[in-house]
Amino acid sequence: MTQRIDWVDIAKGICIIFVVMMHSTLGVEEAAGQTGWMHYVVAFAKPFRMPDFFLISGLFLSAVIDRPWLRYLDRKVVHFLYFYVLWLTIQFVFKAPGIMAEGGVSGVVSAYLMAFIEPFGTLWFIYILPFFFLATRFMRDVPHWLVLTMLAILEILPIHTGWIMIDEFCSRFVYFYAGYALAPQIFRMAEWVARNKMIAVTGLLLWAFVEYQMVFTPVPEFGQSLLSGQAWQAGGLGGYSELPLVSLFLGFLGALAIISVSSLLACLSSANIVHRVLSYLGAHSIVVYLAFFLPMAVTRTVLLKTGIITDVSTISLLTMAMGVILPVILYMLIEKTGYGRFLFARPQWAIIDRSGTIPVRA
Repeated sequence: MTQRIDWVDIAKGICIIFVVMMHSTLGVEEAAGQTGWMHYVVAFAKPFRMPDFFLISGLFLSAVIDRPWLRYLDRKVVHFLYFYVLWLTIQFVFKAPGIMAEGGVSGVVSAYLMAFIEPFGTLWFIYILPFFFLATRFMRDVPHWLVLTMLAILEILPIHTGWIMIDEFCSRFVYFYAGYALAPQIFRMAEWVARNKMIAVTGLLLWAFVEYQMVFTPVPEFGQSLLSGQAWQAGGLGGYSELPLVSLFLGFLGALAIISVSSLLACLSSANIVHRVLSYLGAHSIVVYLAFFLPMAVTRTVLLKTGIITDVSTISLLTMAMGVILPVILYMLIEKTGYGRFLFARPQWAIIDRSGTIPVRA
């Protein structure tokens, strides 16, 4: 698609903010040894934060899934592989001293090579996307309802191997595939929301109430055995939202809620600051995703070391803001000067299919 759709960019913008918020808040709280009110915002967003990101990622796949294999591999595999290897290497430049202090040079080499099997840190999202694109391509002739049923079962099953690729594939693929298989229905829903604003707002308020109750109501002791260790990770509080089947339901419901919010925001004037900021962030969400780790870490360290601000949630907010803003500023400087384009745009040598239009940007 050559024309961007506002609500899609806005939804991606909301998602990337929530992703940076999670990493910033949990990192600050761990370093400070305290929990602030931001933790509860992160917990509220956990059921839909990644489901929505993956669902949006699959929305436009039907338009390109039948392309020749070389072009498909170039756009959907090599594209993400390039950015994964590049930013993995950049992250290791900063992580290597700490790893070397514990395991020596061999520890650094081992950790770097292991990152090609088990995705490293915050980069797991772009590592797993090519596998989703390939799996969907291989299953494109299988009835959608059958694939969705199988993937829903995978999400519900207590698959917790400790390997990110296996666990995240089983728990996230259903949302990506739903974005691909149900794209026409999702676009129609977004259009309906834009035409029926009051009903949509009422529905969103009801969703927020249900989400709140499910996230913050602890599972009784007799049901604790149904929870995995992940119920308390990524901001989770061990509430009903972490239960099998409930997590699937809330994942889809939350994704549709974010799409509805985005559709409503897209009705605002294009000059509206909220519309403009979220649309821009969404259109450049991969830029923020790739580069937020460094400004986030530096801001967190500086604020905690100086002690200028003592409130842990204020520190988390500022850390999140820098994690979102500074990658965008870096991108703008690169676009203006022309230096460093390889950070967010594939050079010609990294493109294996040179036919047609070459999409070089991240």
